[in-house]
Amino acid sequence: MQLTVYFFWGCSVFLASGYNSFSKSMEAIGKKQYQVQHGSCSYTFLLPETDNCRSSTSYVSNAVQRDAPLDYDDSVQRLQLLENIMENNTQWLMKVLNQTTRLELQLLEHSLSTNKLERQISDQTNEITKLQEKNSFLEKRVLEMEDKHTLQLKSIKDEKDQLQVLVSRQTSIIEELEKQLVTATVNNSVLQKQQHDLMETVHNLLTMISTPNSKNNFIAKEEQISFKDCAEAFKSGLTTSGIYTLTVPNTAQEKKAYCDMETGGGGWTVIQRREDGSVDFHRTWKEYKMGFGDPAGEYWLGNEFVSQLTNQKRYVLKIHLKDWEGNEAYSLYDHFSLASEELKYRIYLKGLTGTAGKISSISQPGNDFSTKDADNDKCICKCSQMLTGGWWFDACGPSNLNGMYYPLRQNNNKFNGIKWYYWKGSGYSLKATTMMIRPADF
Repeated sequence: MQLTVYFFWGCSVFLASGYNSFSKSMEAIGKKQYQVQHGSCSYTFLLPETDNCRSSTSYVSNAVQRDAPLDYDDSVQRLQLLENIMENNTQWLMKVLNQTTRLELQLLEHSLSTNKLERQISDQTNEITKLQEKNSFLEKRVLEMEDKHTLQLKSIKDEKDQLQVLVSRQTSIIEELEKQLVTATVNNSVLQKQQHDLMETVHNLLTMISTPNSKNNFIAKEEQISFKDCAEAFKSGLTTSGIYTLTVPNTAQEKKAYCDMETGGGGWTVIQRREDGSVDFHRTWKEYKMGFGDPAGEYWLGNEFVSQLTNQKRYVLKIHLKDWEGNEAYSLYDHFSLASEELKYRIYLKGLTGTAGKISSISQPGNDFSTKDADNDKCICKCSQMLTGGWWFDACGPSNLNGMYYPLRQNNNKFNGIKWYYWKGSGYSLKATTMMIRPADF
């Protein structure tokens, strides 16, 4: 007897030879069903009914009886075969149950994984929502800050415009004051000259009254006013060091200068002197051009006067130096001159001798003059502003006698002080300096 088994379970899994075969079998055989519940799944088994089996067996038996006698051994073998088939089917059903259990576990794990993934998606969705809300808040803050900065920039621009207007007004006022100052200076110079002439006249009159040969004395006083340099005054018989009135060559302008009538035979016109730091030497181009300070103390005679004077004939330059330890030294140049203002008062020197170094501390060849408002040196660092004072800087050079004045015990490691490299080095600021000139044929 052939045994056919059909089954299915309630978790949407159907195992058999096919749904169509199952339907046909339901019609062909008896419809006795057996249902088994296993976990969340139910299994239904369809087996032939017993009566049908008996009828079939009886039919076979009768047929056999009609044709031949019943073989007992053959029946036993068939029964054994049927039992083997039933055993095989039972084992196969157990395998199916085991496989079903594994499928249920996999489905459960998949369900858990799906739930975990859904929770993760939900958490990420919440995070995205929070980030979007935060981004919206930040965008709002940025817009508010942009508006605030726009207002601030507008306010700053308005203030800048107001300051520019104020600076323009103050510039106009300063220019007007400068004009008034120039006018007052000219008037003051005229008054000083008139006062000087009046005092000279009174002095001459008194001399004429008290001296028998008064006419000759008066002529000597007039000659004193027309001296072009201190050498000429010395040769006229005036051998006392002091302040003399000099006339600018080819002009009627007068300059007060200190004449050294004692050093090296006398006749020296002092063009620069430093001794106590009482005068500020960090001046403009115009001030160095015209001169400044007090001839009785610290002063600069003026580049224009020196240029005019040294282009008339050959002059020598002597530089006298003093340190804070009581030592003195000098440098003497046999040929000295300054070019015109158009050539930036370029310095020319030849023939160095003296005790302040075998090499000239004024850079060679000739360099242009620089001040804090006129940078004519060979360095991008603007030496006059960095080292202070006006001087013939090269690339800030080994000398600057117009630098800052530093007192004793504060004069070391001062690179913007009064320096002469080839005597005291670059960081030593000197106590006193004197620059003086006289004709080479004196």
